[in-house]
Amino acid sequence: MQIDFIADVVCPWCYLGWRRLNAALAMRPDIEATVVWRPYQLDPTLPDEGVDRKAYMAAKFPDSSRRAEITKVLDDNAAQDGITWDLTAIKVSPNTNAAHRLIRWAQTAGCQEPVLEAVLAAYFSEGKDIGDPVVLADIAGAAGMDRLLVLQLLSKGADRDTITREHQLAHEAGVSGVPFMIFDGKLAVSGAEPPQRLVKALDKAVEMAA
Repeated sequence: MQIDFIADVVCPWCYLGWRRLNAALAMRPDIEATVVWRPYQLDPTLPDEGVDRKAYMAAKFPDSSRRAEITKVLDDNAAQDGITWDLTAIKVSPNTNAAHRLIRWAQTAGCQEPVLEAVLAAYFSEGKDIGDPVVLADIAGAAGMDRLLVLQLLSKGADRDTITREHQLAHEAGVSGVPFMIFDGKLAVSGAEPPQRLVKALDKAVEMAA
């Protein structure tokens, strides 16, 4: 079974959804699943160098009490899923095109999971700028990819249009919120649903395939 996971790397609900999907798969060890990360950009208009996150979030959610409420809900969910992050430590809201490109190359190199996990940890737990080619190249190198080659490809803008096109295709297909999961091309689930509900989706997809 192939599961297409449409998401953005700066979306906290996508991080939660990713962990929950993996938890659901662990409950169904008999299902052989390949999970493919598909790019979606919450804000493709951001400059390559990113913007100050505090100012960006303040403009997006002007009510400070509302921002605090959202952060608490996210922190509570993260704790339940065993994720340790520090949303207040994030300094830059990046354009995620480059990070998505790295993940795409990692898929080809057979190391999607370690690269993806490292990108998520760098942003959510370490407060790093994952729009910075050097940060991404370091992640690639640690996962066994050619660090200098990745740095060169990012600097040249290789596959930038591919990510833009995939984001547009998802949008045109009706994906307006992420995470969005497609099970074996037959069944779709929107949102960071609990593992138990995702298990039901897995079972339904198996049933539909049969």
